Amino acid sequence: MKQSPHASGKNLNLRAQVVKTLLAVQNGQSLASVLNQHINIVSDKDRALYHELVLGCLRQWHALKQVTLPLLSKPLDNETVETCLYLGLYQLLCTRVAAHAAISETVEACKQLGMESLSGVVNAILRRATRESEQFYDVLENASNLPSWLAKRLKKDWGDQFTELSYELKQVAPLTLRVNTRQVSRDEYLDILEDEGIDAHRCEISDVGIVMDESLHIPSLPGFEAGGFSVQDEHAQLCATLLPNLDGKFVIDACAAPGGKTAHILEMYQPKKLIALDQDEKRLKRVSDNLERLLLDGKHIDIITADAVKWTAPEPADCIVLDAPCSAVGVIRRHPDIRLLRQSGDIAKTVILQKQILENMWSQLKVGGTLLYITCSILKAENEQQMVDFFANHSDAQEVKIEADWGIEQLHGRQLLPRQGQGDGFYYCRITKTA
Repeated sequence: MKQSPHASGKNLNLRAQVVKTLLAVQNGQSLASVLNQHINIVSDKDRALYHELVLGCLRQWHALKQVTLPLLSKPLDNETVETCLYLGLYQLLCTRVAAHAAISETVEACKQLGMESLSGVVNAILRRATRESEQFYDVLENASNLPSWLAKRLKKDWGDQFTELSYELKQVAPLTLRVNTRQVSRDEYLDILEDEGIDAHRCEISDVGIVMDESLHIPSLPGFEAGGFSVQDEHAQLCATLLPNLDGKFVIDACAAPGGKTAHILEMYQPKKLIALDQDEKRLKRVSDNLERLLLDGKHIDIITADAVKWTAPEPADCIVLDAPCSAVGVIRRHPDIRLLRQSGDIAKTVILQKQILENMWSQLKVGGTLLYITCSILKAENEQQMVDFFANHSDAQEVKIEADWGIEQLHGRQLLPRQGQGDGFYYCRITKTA
């Protein structure tokens, strides 16, 4: 179908720009990769709304689909128009945008994107939604809001907890800071925030974590430039607390980018040498930027771009932190595009990749050393099952149980599920090399 002359960008209304971003994600591009380019076209005053509409539609994507399908007499087979419908319904059911503005702007977007002939369908369905908003809202509330392959897997893995889990995955994750205790204690930093009139409270599990009760521009928070804190999920903050004393030791942080765990290790310990390894050079740049801001960089830290499947360490390591590549289903609240990007077939490939990295890293660990296996997934294939297979094939590996009152004990390791106002879905398993 012919694109309209304005479809290139500048003259599009805000809704059309949102639709273009959502279409890019549907076509396999991550939100992070397109966001900067797309948001530059949006005027400053519209950016907050653009953000809310893009993230909100992605968060409610499958639920909006469930609302829309019964309203169509036949399938549209038109991504642009379907996306306009989801966006219109999202505004009507989930935001305070005035109904007349939501409808007229979305219908106009449909026309601007070259779909004038179908703009009447969009108009009719959105008007119907304003008349029957109660029923529509009920469907939205009760939808599991996950792609069907993922819903099936989570039901199988978490049976009784599935309903609560799919509810939790729909929520917005809190903004959580990790205080750099080399510079300031958590209580001191909470006092600083209070003096500035900024609402925040302590994390429940992490003893260096703070949950922000309002959403703020991070770099404008007190102490940011001076390295007083990092932004890090509460459950991710547990990593460094599960490691042995690393003072004077040789440590490898495999798959290190963007560097939250590397920094936390350096805030707690003084290793003899630390290698932060990742194959993504761009994301590794963030590791060095973060360490510099936190005043943690030094001669004893090497940041290396390499593939963890093949890389060889200069000597056996005392400790390896392996935050393995995974489906990232545990962090869907923060990255709602995962709902659209991840496909069922990806999981088996990821499990193989994890296995390859585990094998290579295990061979770099000295006898008596510790490997901490981590994912931000809640799928057992990538977590508990991966560990069951690992222990079955390694008589020189022994689990060191994590004694904790957080998470759910698994056959091996502990699983944290996403919790409202708290952390994301993370898995930890601690292993020592016995021979």
